Amino acid sequence: MNRILVVDDEPQIRRMLRTALQSSGYEVLLAADGAEGLKQFEIASPDLIVTDLAMPGVNGLELTQSVRRRTSTPIIVLSVRNSDAMKVNALDEGADDYLTKPFSVPELLARVRAQLRRVPDNAPEPARIVTGDFIVDADAHTISVQGSPVRLTPKEFDLMLLLARAPGRVLTHKFLLRAIWGPAGDEQPEYLRVLIAGLRKKIERGDGKHYIESEPWVGYRFLPDGRDESV
Repeated sequence: MNRILVVDDEPQIRRMLRTALQSSGYEVLLAADGAEGLKQFEIASPDLIVTDLAMPGVNGLELTQSVRRRTSTPIIVLSVRNSDAMKVNALDEGADDYLTKPFSVPELLARVRAQLRRVPDNAPEPARIVTGDFIVDADAHTISVQGSPVRLTPKEFDLMLLLARAPGRVLTHKFLLRAIWGPAGDEQPEYLRVLIAGLRKKIERGDGKHYIESEPWVGYRFLPDGRDESV
């Protein structure tokens, strides 16, 4: 049974999350703020953390920073609509995903399942990634989509590899820019927009499936099975 730590200063949110997660077979630990969450984390070693961002005292960003210095435990942050800056900061500091309040329970549970399926960050990165419609081979520098090979430029392949290694996870603009162009990339956000547009054009097969989802003001999420927007 996976153990999930829920950190939120709103009692009704904690109760709702506990009920939803326990009904799905998870063991649930509760904390009312970041300081209590850190104590629970140190004592119980949860498999995943769900934390609010805006909390008095130790907030969700500080909790994320502290946890990420010690472990690769998946972290899903909860954010109100007007806290985009803190949400982006949390993702940059190591949070794995986010949900905007109000959110649906089925979506929360889907995000939890996706994070618990992740390969631990300390495991060797596989040279060949098979995920959804994609096969990406880092050593051979090749990619196929729905069984058909696709020719990419070196930068497009670097971007595709980053996305394929984190399916379903939001990768922030800052992370992608630095990973592909180094620190100088921070000042050139238009590079990423152009690269994403080119990659989308090459991997989408004209069947209505879309594989790269934009998260406005935050980054991009890779959907290896695609999202059919033609229906």
